[in-house]
Amino acid sequence: MAIMTSESEKDLTNLDRLNENIAKMEELTQRLVAALSRRQPHDPGLHGPGHDLYMKAAAAYMAEMMSNPAKMLEHQVSFWGKSLKHWVEAQQALQSGDLRAPEDPGPQDRRFKSDLWETHPYFNFIKQQYLMSSEAIQNAVRDIDGLDEGDKRRVEFFSRQIIEMMSPANYLGTNPEALKRAVETEGESLVRGLENLVRDIEANDGELLVTLSDPEAFEVGTNLATSEGSVVFRNRMFELIQYAPKTETVHRTPLIIFPPWINKFYILDLKERNSLINWIVEQGFTLYVVSWVNPDASYGDVGMETYVQEGFLRAIDEVRKITGEEQVNVVGYCIGGTTLALALAYMQKKGIKSVRSATFFTTLTDFSDTGEMGVFLDDDFVDGIEREVSEKGYLHSFFMSRTFSYLRASDLVYGPAIRSYMMGEAPPAFDLLYWNGDSTNLPGRFVVEYLRKLCQDNAFAEGKMELLGETLSLKDVKLPLCAVACETDHIAEWRASFDGIKQMSSRNKFFILSESGHIAGIVNPPTKNKYGHYTSEAKMAELVPEEWRAGAEFHEGSWWPRWKAWLARRSGAQVPARQPGGPDHPVLAPAPGTYVTADPNA
Repeated sequence: MAIMTSESEKDLTNLDRLNENIAKMEELTQRLVAALSRRQPHDPGLHGPGHDLYMKAAAAYMAEMMSNPAKMLEHQVSFWGKSLKHWVEAQQALQSGDLRAPEDPGPQDRRFKSDLWETHPYFNFIKQQYLMSSEAIQNAVRDIDGLDEGDKRRVEFFSRQIIEMMSPANYLGTNPEALKRAVETEGESLVRGLENLVRDIEANDGELLVTLSDPEAFEVGTNLATSEGSVVFRNRMFELIQYAPKTETVHRTPLIIFPPWINKFYILDLKERNSLINWIVEQGFTLYVVSWVNPDASYGDVGMETYVQEGFLRAIDEVRKITGEEQVNVVGYCIGGTTLALALAYMQKKGIKSVRSATFFTTLTDFSDTGEMGVFLDDDFVDGIEREVSEKGYLHSFFMSRTFSYLRASDLVYGPAIRSYMMGEAPPAFDLLYWNGDSTNLPGRFVVEYLRKLCQDNAFAEGKMELLGETLSLKDVKLPLCAVACETDHIAEWRASFDGIKQMSSRNKFFILSESGHIAGIVNPPTKNKYGHYTSEAKMAELVPEEWRAGAEFHEGSWWPRWKAWLARRSGAQVPARQPGGPDHPVLAPAPGTYVTADPNA
């Protein structure tokens, strides 16, 4: 009797907890509605491709059906056959009273890790039917003729986005892991998940952007971007950070890194063990890094010329003044490399010889093939961006973050959303993902010029880029250069990077192909010995990228030491180490400075 009473009390306690959690969810729903009401109107062109793309795809599909019905019917019959067989197998299992899933040969898909996706007949049926439907849609889209290559690539990309969105793992009623967690916690996991969802929507003024990393786990300047240094110059475009030496002597020629301003510079200084900034200083170089301003509406007039004149050229001049050296070495990362190439071409036209060598990290300068990023570079998106920035003066960081996230939707959108909103898990303490979420705005004029002139018109590669009164071409870049591209880069495709470097007129070119992607391929310290790299002595001008890759030699481990040897040969003799600043350049703030933490949206 006592045991029965104890079990009854436990059941009542569980029921009370469940009712409490349901009540909490109702309260959170009210907060959610209030948060969504704060959503600001934005140009519809920012949210998806134009209707003309769907019309082209539909017209091409109908034309294919009329001209080649056998191929269309083949797709349909294959899908119907698989679906019918699947349904019959499920019915036979039910009729036999054997409530288990039929044999599931795969393929394995990390979205469906729980054993229940394979063993439970309901969830297994849903999963297999989804995978069959996904395959049928992808095959149908792949085999459509009558679309030009660009439109077909876009149709395939956005079809994949819809397919990924419709995964049963993304919905509570069809996700066994989330349902199991909800039952085990008497609904507590759903309360925590709804709290996470409301927090994210409130933090983004009514827009949904999944928090990828614990926002409380890191602080820039405290446990990220901690390399010792000082801000020694500041204007409206950037802060110039000079890092404190770690060797008694340094190479005479100083080094300046120009990071992208789509993200913040401290990707190169996350933690001491994986900090490229710290490693460069340890190798005996006087290092300066540009920390770009995070612009607001007052920067609406800032364009490519402003970044070149008030950014690149000014930083080079200030470093020359501080060190007393005639020449510097420079590094440009991603869009920082693209604009560095413009600045170098301009300096060549003007006879300015203050740069000794240049290094490009994951840099596109020829935009004839923009890879997956190209799906966002047609007029429907660019027109929408142009209308948005003409009204607001800048492009909010939210839109760039969302765009890059959907290039890897499973990893950066749906997977984190499932863990956060359905499983009720707190975001992990992950420095790289924290940086990924710490994004920046872009000045309105710059965005339009970059998208129209460089991406759409490919003006630099075609020798038609107008800048500061000069017409610039890739052929105007003539100094010694090293370029590092990354094998699986989904932002700056390595073949396109190769093609741009190939067109530069430099007699001394050194191309390195790193394993991994846009970030991991660059932030690849020697101590980890994780990703290798390829080099070749072959002349780039005589090869297409695939030929270069086929003849290249593979090296284990990081490319950093190999680049250091190349750079050291162009950095002069040893001189006494330089402390940050100088008589005309007093220390303005400790590194990482003030621009990197300023919030223009506050």
